[in-house]
Amino acid sequence: GVPAEEHERFFREMLADIDEPTLPFGLAQVQGDGRGIAEVTESVGQVLSLRLRTQARLLGVSAASLVHLAWAQVLSMATGQKDVVFGTVLLGRMQGGEGADRALGMFINTLPVRVPVDGQSVRDAVRMTHGRLTGLLGHEHASLALAQRCSGVAAPTPLFSALLNYRHSATQVTDEVMSAWSGMQMLSSEERTNYPLTLNVDDLGDDFSLTVQVAAQIGAQRISGYMQVALQSLVDALERAPQTPVRSLTVLPQAERRQLLETWNASDAVYADDALIHGQFEAWAAAQPDTVAVVFEDRTLTYAALDQA
Repeated sequence: GVPAEEHERFFREMLADIDEPTLPFGLAQVQGDGRGIAEVTESVGQVLSLRLRTQARLLGVSAASLVHLAWAQVLSMATGQKDVVFGTVLLGRMQGGEGADRALGMFINTLPVRVPVDGQSVRDAVRMTHGRLTGLLGHEHASLALAQRCSGVAAPTPLFSALLNYRHSATQVTDEVMSAWSGMQMLSSEERTNYPLTLNVDDLGDDFSLTVQVAAQIGAQRISGYMQVALQSLVDALERAPQTPVRSLTVLPQAERRQLLETWNASDAVYADDALIHGQFEAWAAAQPDTVAVVFEDRTLTYAALDQA
């Protein structure tokens, strides 16, 4: 029942100045068929889950808001952008009209949400994310095409290629349910979307379960590790220093951090520590003047030529 003009006004306010798509790891194919996807499912753990719920309650927001902000941290790291956009799955039945709760079929919709990961405090970032998600609920039946048109990213370039599906999955198995399933058994099940990076978060009531589906060359276990660290660093900051800038929070596990900063930077080469770099260059140019120093397209410069430039 929401007029298209209201949908457009809402999404223009949120997306009008976004002129760069959010494509983590350069994944730009959003019309995939689910092949070549790796998947992993991990528990967040009841201790961390309880801490997340406690902080959400203290701030008067939903646990989903903290999860969305943590996912934005991961995407910010994977894109180098401080203002990320990703798809979030909406139930669709809340504004579905009378009888929607009893109707069969798929009501879900995917719409973009914008989450800045910048200098604002962690506490403010959580509240801002909650406000944006709350506002999005009033537009859950808008079309994704309309939302993208309200941004500065022109089709056919996708506005985003990552998806977050937060769902309440706690179920109580009653005798009636067991009776209904009598004589049947589950053989297999598989979930896939057309997006190359999907995070399904199952809210189990006491714990959270993370299921990552991503192009195999990226590594589902790797993404799950980023999300676990993002949740941990977020709740640590909310408990100890809620004024911490959200952009300063880490998503890298310690093992990968050591690999990036130490292992890959380890070198057995010994450099003189008593000479300025320009002096070392001059000495090298004198020793090997005709060795090629720079290559650009079909042009080259030797050390001697570069030293004289």
